[in-house]
Amino acid sequence: MNRRELAPMIDHTVLGPETTIADVERLLEEAAEDGMNACVPPCFAEEATEYAPDVTLATVVGFPHGQHDHDVKRREGVLAWKAGADELDVVINVGRLQAGEYEAVAAELEELVAAVPIPVKVILETALLSDAEKRRACEVAVAADAAMVKTSTGFAAGGATVEDVELMSEYLPVKASGGIGTYQEAMAMIDAGAERIGASSGVAILEGAPEA
Repeated sequence: MNRRELAPMIDHTVLGPETTIADVERLLEEAAEDGMNACVPPCFAEEATEYAPDVTLATVVGFPHGQHDHDVKRREGVLAWKAGADELDVVINVGRLQAGEYEAVAAELEELVAAVPIPVKVILETALLSDAEKRRACEVAVAADAAMVKTSTGFAAGGATVEDVELMSEYLPVKASGGIGTYQEAMAMIDAGAERIGASSGVAILEGAPEA
């Protein structure tokens, strides 16, 4: 896959706790130059939309641990959409999932998906889940009419793996995120079934891609 083909599959990302508007603007410039999407904190969504209106913009909901009240998650998603976000990446409530509270997890996601007219990606935080729990989370995402499932926030002990992407792609399109820093790593995820790559190293990934 060459650079031009790969770029639109990358969500170039800055989500650290020390992120400033200068960091966001620099990321947006890189995304615009190379044809990538961008993923930024929700507090900067409106400014990001104004700064780079032609860049597809994702932001996060319930980030990074997914433990917000469901009304807060829904409201956060609506505010992000109104601020100009094109896509939302929402963190699943891992604790409720692991406790078997599947209806509560599903209801929370369904409320968010119904509240916004833009794609919602569900972050599973796969490093914290067993394979059975990953499958249950994917089933919940499907039932909620989510657009995509995503491996990781980048804040847990582990990130995306080929095995997890293969498993998740049985259910929905997959965004592989967490620990992907090179072209070879990105292509391993795509070969496993990922349709989107989330990475703070978007520029480095593209630098490793062939020009044609």
